Amino acid sequence: MAATVSGKPPRVLTVAPMPPEKIAYALARYSRSPDSIRDSIEWVRTHDSTKFLESFYFQYGHASIADLGHLTVCFEGVSELAATEIEDEQLWDGQARSSRYQDFSRSQVIVPPELTAHEQASYQAATGRLIETYRLVHEKALAKLEEELPRPGDMKPDAYQRSLTARAFDVARYLLPFGIPTGVGQVTSIRTLEKQIRRFKASEFQELREIGDELGRACAEGPSCAWGEPTSEAVAPTLSRHADSDEYAQRLHADLREWIAGNQPVLGENSPSSARSCVSSVDLLEPKDHVADLCATLLYPLSTRPYRFIYELVLDWSAAQRQEPIDVALGRRTRRDELPRHFRGSPYVADITMDIGAYRDLHRHRRCQQFRQQYTNRLGYETPAMVERSGASEEYSAALAEVDKVVTELPQPAAQYLLPFAARSRFLFKMDFAELEYVSRLRSGVKGHFSYRAVAWELKCALDRLDPQLGALVKATPPEVEDPLTR
Repeated sequence: MAATVSGKPPRVLTVAPMPPEKIAYALARYSRSPDSIRDSIEWVRTHDSTKFLESFYFQYGHASIADLGHLTVCFEGVSELAATEIEDEQLWDGQARSSRYQDFSRSQVIVPPELTAHEQASYQAATGRLIETYRLVHEKALAKLEEELPRPGDMKPDAYQRSLTARAFDVARYLLPFGIPTGVGQVTSIRTLEKQIRRFKASEFQELREIGDELGRACAEGPSCAWGEPTSEAVAPTLSRHADSDEYAQRLHADLREWIAGNQPVLGENSPSSARSCVSSVDLLEPKDHVADLCATLLYPLSTRPYRFIYELVLDWSAAQRQEPIDVALGRRTRRDELPRHFRGSPYVADITMDIGAYRDLHRHRRCQQFRQQYTNRLGYETPAMVERSGASEEYSAALAEVDKVVTELPQPAAQYLLPFAARSRFLFKMDFAELEYVSRLRSGVKGHFSYRAVAWELKCALDRLDPQLGALVKATPPEVEDPLTR
């Protein structure tokens, strides 16, 4: 019952959950009619929402209609690598299981379906070594933390143990392979869901392609979990019929990779490897040449070079040379395809070399335009200081050495499942000042993981150098300021 004020008709009406396509139809009709929402909902009860969406969304391209229907989907038993791809949407709300608070030592790793039986054996032996070392490092780190941080008298024993256990997981998680299983829960519009399905079906990873097929089938069926009375009504039947593979995105990467090989092979050459003990680094730029920035952004994910190298290379190109990768990127685009995210600009470009674990946490900042190069161990690994302090350096290094050996024997892209969270790769974050300030301030706080705290602080320091006046407005917390018992 809607609330009334002094006998006046209600101005605020709440609507109970409805199937995503039906609520989208009801709200779309509501926007095109003088009727009350009550009348629009009653209309939908007696009319086919499928025909409406077939015509207005898929045929005429009124995409905003699909933003009106939302669906909750959970992905269970997927790899951390797949979870990262699932979350790679700007208009996305969800949560994944945290590697900072849960024990993954009993987990059975996801085996990439692309691998042969022999390759699977090598992969499982190496991931087994990582998980065994993960368990050992956690035990040693926890013992060392208990030695270094006695329980305060005003802190309850349970709270103290939970806090230290979580801090020890912060150290041990560096050894979790990207193939470790996790779960992701999301609430998205059916428009975003369609983009996800199309993107998954075009993925280079077979696991993602299979998830895309399964997600499409799930949309054609009734909900797996019901709050009220169970129903067999399909949750998004129209979507399930039209969500095909995103061939444009798939071929865009292939075409650009071919162009690089024929025109700029230097972009694919390996950069010098970094020492295993090096820490994350942030290179912040404020590109003034927008076409050069666009070209550099298109080429960055398919290169092994830093963004600055690519941008400065493009600055010396003629207008005709710059036009080539742009033409390649747009050559197969159809009326249905949006411009790739590469064409969205921001004043600041942060090229961040960091471990995969830190990226998993920073990846959730969706007001950034984010790009990544191939996950790799070519840039070395992060080694937390606690590994050495707790006496686990030998075991830690031995586990990573085995990864180094096996990962070269496995085919791409499946080899990336073996990479531990410690592996360092390059990631590009394009953002405005408001987002830069938010990320630096929030992620440098004492409750955060030390890996992304370092990145957030470096981001603030980089802005100090680039623009001291704006840098002074960023109130970030230096990494040396700690409160280990605060979560």
